[in-house]
Amino acid sequence: MVSAGLSKKQRAAQAALQYLSDGMIIGVGTGTTVNALIEYLADWSTRLRGAVSSSEASSTRLRELGIAVLDLNEVPELGLYIDGADEANPNRELIKGGGAALTGEKIIAAAARRFVCIVDDSKLVPILGKFPLPVEVIPMARAQVARALDALGGRAQWRRGTVTDSGNHILDVHGLAITNPRALESQINQIAGVVTVGLFAARPADLLIIGTEAGISTI
Repeated sequence: MVSAGLSKKQRAAQAALQYLSDGMIIGVGTGTTVNALIEYLADWSTRLRGAVSSSEASSTRLRELGIAVLDLNEVPELGLYIDGADEANPNRELIKGGGAALTGEKIIAAAARRFVCIVDDSKLVPILGKFPLPVEVIPMARAQVARALDALGGRAQWRRGTVTDSGNHILDVHGLAITNPRALESQINQIAGVVTVGLFAARPADLLIIGTEAGISTI
């Protein structure tokens, strides 16, 4: 049950707690809605075996709560991953990467049996692309990749001053109406110099929890 008097993000985060169980290792993403989730995990600090985190920022918050942050390579099975999104469509396909942690997020999503995405209702859209699509690139390939992304119909802009945890750069692609997210994800991933693209369509969320003024809805 979700308590009254909470923000939409807090409602979505609180609703995700029902999928936790004692002794579980969970995957934890990055962003403002996930930060709300991490606050609730304080009550789970002695009940979870640990967490796998998509970013150094989330890892720091988890450690402050006394939750062990584990290396994914040392985790034989990851049952649950909880993360937010910058945009989500009714097919549970997502744009992620506003916090520049898209590569870690994509790796953990692929490893998890179940991916629960928590958002507020402003993030639910019929067609992805109003939010600029993040693409993580190898620094030496930034200009080359930007030209290739422009050729797809977007406008790629370098997110100056942002370096990912892996030491790479981010290009944000503006002006796309993404009617076939899975095909575009595959196409961008084939561009030389791309580390990953912030489209989560080949591996969408299994459950989308949406915080609203009235409570929550799920897809």
